[in-house]
Amino acid sequence: MVGIFARMTFEPTLDFARQLDAQDPLRDFRQQFLIPPAPDGQGECLYFCGNSLGLQPRTARAAAEVQFENWQNLAVEGHFKGDTPWMPFHERLQGPSARVVGARPHEVVVMNNLSTNLHLLLISFYQPTATRYKVLMEGGAFPSDQYALETQVKLRGFAPDDAIVELEPRPGEHTLRTEDIVAKIAELGDSLCTIIMGGINYYTGQVFDMEAITRAGHAAGAMVGFDLAHAAGNVELQLHDWDVDFACWCSYKYLNSGPGGVAGAYVHERFAEQPELLRLAGWWGHDEKERFQMKKGFKPMYGAAGWQLSNGTILSLAVHEAALKIHDEAGGMPALRRKSELLTGYLEFFIRRLNLPAERLEIITPQDPAQRGCQLSLLVHQGGRDLFEHLMAVGVIGDWREPNVIRLAPTPLYNTFEDVFRVGEVLAEWAQ
Repeated sequence: MVGIFARMTFEPTLDFARQLDAQDPLRDFRQQFLIPPAPDGQGECLYFCGNSLGLQPRTARAAAEVQFENWQNLAVEGHFKGDTPWMPFHERLQGPSARVVGARPHEVVVMNNLSTNLHLLLISFYQPTATRYKVLMEGGAFPSDQYALETQVKLRGFAPDDAIVELEPRPGEHTLRTEDIVAKIAELGDSLCTIIMGGINYYTGQVFDMEAITRAGHAAGAMVGFDLAHAAGNVELQLHDWDVDFACWCSYKYLNSGPGGVAGAYVHERFAEQPELLRLAGWWGHDEKERFQMKKGFKPMYGAAGWQLSNGTILSLAVHEAALKIHDEAGGMPALRRKSELLTGYLEFFIRRLNLPAERLEIITPQDPAQRGCQLSLLVHQGGRDLFEHLMAVGVIGDWREPNVIRLAPTPLYNTFEDVFRVGEVLAEWAQ
């Protein structure tokens, strides 16, 4: 980056924001997305909710339409014929998905949805014994992860209150310290079976040191996995190099693949040669060379593909492929991350300029850019719900998390510095 991007000194003016946008190498990608209208019908809303649902790519509808036409014209033969036969369609997404999470193509598979994939992976990677049965997770994880672990623990005959250990911040702090996580892992030692944490905590926006956690977990003899719902497409990941055992993620947030879009799973290649590893099997995970022989005896596909159950949801896969193409065209995570740090820093600049006391408003997301993605979580102690309703009324779309947090996510593929400036104006008016 050159010019203003290199200086990293922000100014609270519209001209400055527009200069940043003019120098932004990703500025044209905004045009590839459909942005909802403002409530008053005058122009577009200020969409800062990509951490919950990404915007629709303009190419999504056409990608799905191609498959509708194949269904219409080829019917069942669409599984084997046409430019995009359905049988191997999921393979088209292995490379792009691997680039998103820092894996080798055979270590990833696109299938199901996030919670389904988490359960499938926990069957394999939470295999407790009478003495090694503890699970470590962050306190305040997204409820779906909590529910999954509660039921997995019960399935194995353990009590959740005993088996699940939750990490909590130090008194007076909002986020976890890496040294405290590592210390707890060492403390649990031989009783620790599995670590499953969010790559980014959905509530605070904290990025965890996944490499350090994995290293500590392996030293204790535990399996280590991550729910990357808020990390995939948001921060740079190197799952293979970090030696992570397993991971899963959704595609509808920063990957912009539509509500309920198909999800992803990662399994380190060390497990590809372990067909005896306990798992829940399905026909689509069986060795494709023998699949149509319709015989008993499950033989898993090599790599993460061996965790598949059923044939892919083609319409969702097609939309996901279109969205991933945009991600690659933008230069992938290195390019997106550079802009993300600047956008998020600019938003933080405007919030801190409000000079509000902590008793009224706090940013509970870490200030260090290395410990956050593009989300800032605002803990609003006074009038939080009123502020959120005001933001929505004037066309600033964020989201509310009980009891008093507003999450705002300036997303690099389609948000601009002028967007951030406009949000800053709204917040300044409210703070007066």
